[in-house]
Amino acid sequence: MNSTIRIQRLIAIFSVVLFLGKLWAWYLTHSVAILTDALESTVNVITGFIGLYSVSLAARPRDKNHPYGHGKAEYVSASVEGALILIAGLMIIYQVVNVFFHPVPINKLDVGIIITAITGVLNFVFGVYALRIAKQNHSITVEAAATHLKSDAYSTFAIVAGLVVLHFTGWQWIDQLIALIFGFVIMITGYRVLRKSLGGIMDEVDEQLLHDVLKVLNKKRNAYWIDLHNMRSIQYGDVLHIDGHLTLPWYFTVEEAGVEVAKLEDTVRNEFRGKVECFIHIDASAKVPCSLCTDVNCTNRSHLRRASTDWTLENVISDK
Repeated sequence: MNSTIRIQRLIAIFSVVLFLGKLWAWYLTHSVAILTDALESTVNVITGFIGLYSVSLAARPRDKNHPYGHGKAEYVSASVEGALILIAGLMIIYQVVNVFFHPVPINKLDVGIIITAITGVLNFVFGVYALRIAKQNHSITVEAAATHLKSDAYSTFAIVAGLVVLHFTGWQWIDQLIALIFGFVIMITGYRVLRKSLGGIMDEVDEQLLHDVLKVLNKKRNAYWIDLHNMRSIQYGDVLHIDGHLTLPWYFTVEEAGVEVAKLEDTVRNEFRGKVECFIHIDASAKVPCSLCTDVNCTNRSHLRRASTDWTLENVISDK
């Protein structure tokens, strides 16, 4: 079992435990703010198990019908999570309005505060850990779940702070105000998760990913890698796909060119966790690319060498 599936399984189990804890706190107190926290956790539970299925599906090897693998299943899962978070936010706002017209007395607030605070601390610690694993494995499903855990923790801390004020002042309108504010916060979180996942489904450019790849290549670049252009990078689950055109000296044999392409591919694979698939097209140097060559010992130079510059995002994504 890979680490992505393992951490998503833990997220699913963890979400169930925390949801039961928050539900218990709400049952004891009848606080609409605590109910807000519990409703948000229902999203964690549902998407935790949806996410577990999606990362298991995404981990399957590519086949005849899915030549790029099954990684996009994670984007579908994250889209569902974003939509459910939005719905949870609407449900919270509805509940606030309902309680405003039909007030319910709050009981055992001290016990509810303690239980809710414990769930918030656990949420935050596990969310930070899960987010670190998600970024290492480039899993948008785990990243969405971990981000939601952290945002859930922040809202829980704010809710606890408001409930403490309510406990000492008796101002019950604070309970409704807290729930209303975080209903909107939760909706914003849902929109951001949904926006990112839809961008992945549409193969939206991940400029940060390209910058990271270029940083590695510029650091490890050798004199024979004259130019890199027409570069594309797509992340499907834990598989990073990189396409590009690499310009090599015109006098290289096919075998020599293959060695350089393998070096470039190994450079990327050694720096990024997970699987990396590179599809590199070889171009032979002409007069202009020859001027970009940094090989000072070249005896076949046909153009004066210009000062060497790092590859930039603007240069490598161009088709020239």
